[in-house]
Amino acid sequence: MLKVIFYIKSQKVDKDGLAPIFARISLRDKSITMATGKSISKERWLFTNNLRNVLKMDKEKVIKEALEVFQLNLEKKFYELSKIDADISLEFLRDEIKGKTKINEKPKSITILEVMGKHADFFKRKVETGERAPGSFQKYNRAKDLLANFMKKQYNLDDIEAIAIDSSFVYHLEEFLKYESSFNGKVGIKNNSVVKYIRVYKTACYYCIKMGLLDKNPFMVYDGKLKVTDAVFLTQAELTSIEEKIIFNERLQKVRDIFLFSCYTGYAPVDACNLTRENLFQDGNDDLWILTKRAKTAIKANVPVLPPTLKIIDKYEGQQDGLIPKLSNQKMNAYLKEIADICGINKHLTWYVARHTFATTVALANGVRIENLSAMMGHTNIKQTQHYAKVLDVNVKEDMEKLKKRFA
Repeated sequence: MLKVIFYIKSQKVDKDGLAPIFARISLRDKSITMATGKSISKERWLFTNNLRNVLKMDKEKVIKEALEVFQLNLEKKFYELSKIDADISLEFLRDEIKGKTKINEKPKSITILEVMGKHADFFKRKVETGERAPGSFQKYNRAKDLLANFMKKQYNLDDIEAIAIDSSFVYHLEEFLKYESSFNGKVGIKNNSVVKYIRVYKTACYYCIKMGLLDKNPFMVYDGKLKVTDAVFLTQAELTSIEEKIIFNERLQKVRDIFLFSCYTGYAPVDACNLTRENLFQDGNDDLWILTKRAKTAIKANVPVLPPTLKIIDKYEGQQDGLIPKLSNQKMNAYLKEIADICGINKHLTWYVARHTFATTVALANGVRIENLSAMMGHTNIKQTQHYAKVLDVNVKEDMEKLKKRFA
């Protein structure tokens, strides 16, 4: 939600004793300032409670009205831009208000790979400032490479103007991604990944529309949908079997500990690896918490430290910079296959299974409300959490037992 607060810069008083009025505009824990073009004396600003009191002087009434119009224009422009891109930046909003984006000029000719390149430059800055995860940046680079390969194979072209892209191009691209693209010796990409790649192209085009480089999004014609798949998670019995299994191999012991850490915190691999002692916080009840933000979304994901989590933290204290040892996602998933075999678990075990297990087996199965689970997992809405949260038979049974008692 956009928030606007007006204040004066008393250190910049002009020769008539008037201080300029500025606006502090805040959105998602970030803020910028803008000059409003209006001035007032410090004494009158304070006397009128920042122009909030009933005003008697016509000049001050005019200033207050001008500030209200200023705020209204900001909110209106923000609403318009948000319909194009929900992730609108305050800097772009400010430039739009000042007319610096030259939105009314005719867009210059730009190729689709130039579109991808310009958005990549913008996204790289987000990664460098910690707003987005490096892994997401790799996805955008991969999407650009796939697009280049498609144009070479389908049209024998190195690039094409973005405005020349039509529905035929888009749906031929979808077919190429699904059935002909190759990566690491594997041909074809599954539906959900294809949909996400095309959303990447759509996002890059939206960015260039904001920058005045495009006047329409050629990928708007695409209507592919994600197919909802059941998330793999461990049952309580399977989780216990991994915890209690005697493992002599030091490498697999470490992998198990990292996996269990995520099972009891719900953190994704990139978030778990970035945690340090500085993320630990003890509240007024002497309960220990892990406080952090998800690298993927920059949303808070604060989780209480459960006994199994604390045991792992204590085990590796002082052995590395982070709370737990660092291991690449690829190696973790390879070693987890060994652990699944050792424990007799007939499931495709990956690091992300730990996140699903936290949501389903550790949290919901033990009575944690989905609203609280959503907050701990760093989700922006309950719908995201429902993808992870599976309804277990034990929950159904408990609810039905309550119903039986009522009708007994």
